[in-house]
Amino acid sequence: MTVVFSHGRLRLYLLKLLDDGPKHGYELIRLLEDRFLGLYAPSAGTIYPRLQRLEAEGRVTHTAAGGRKVYEITEAGQAELRQRAGELATLESDINSSVADLSTLAGEIRSEVRGSVRDLKRELREATRRTQQSRRTRWETQPAPGPARPDAPTDVSPLLAELDQRLAAFTVEIGALVRAGRLDDVQLRAAIRVLDGALDGLRRLLR
Repeated sequence: MTVVFSHGRLRLYLLKLLDDGPKHGYELIRLLEDRFLGLYAPSAGTIYPRLQRLEAEGRVTHTAAGGRKVYEITEAGQAELRQRAGELATLESDINSSVADLSTLAGEIRSEVRGSVRDLKRELREATRRTQQSRRTRWETQPAPGPARPDAPTDVSPLLAELDQRLAAFTVEIGALVRAGRLDDVQLRAAIRVLDGALDGLRRLLR
């Protein structure tokens, strides 16, 4: 759970969301995800126990609709919101700041991923160039007569084109996952380490 919701503040925000109208648990999760621009989404294990406690305290009630529980704030829940209006205003301000920080972090991580991909592509292009040059040199210095030799220079540009396509697709997919909130900063940094490891492996191969 994001730190902005520590010390029982998620409970308060759930009351605020339900004050806007009845909702089932999945709707509350999606609303919170949208509020954080897809960069944070609470789990069902985070939301439903809190709804149950709010219901036990008489702050919310639920009805069954379409196989789902639809939660609705009670008068007691609305009274708590009025009493804690100052806390709610502070929470909204903290959420705005948290969203701004998360957006900045996501941008920095995307830049790191793109940088790692660019480095990897540059190293692979250089490896391809060296391979082509080495094959061409061997071919030119060996005797010409006889059947075609197996080490004759081959056109490796299709392989390079395929590599470019795969790396470009990787970059696009990573960006899409970040925008959708599917990867958190820990997972993205792990992806960067994987790319850096691949780049280091390629450099050792070329030594």
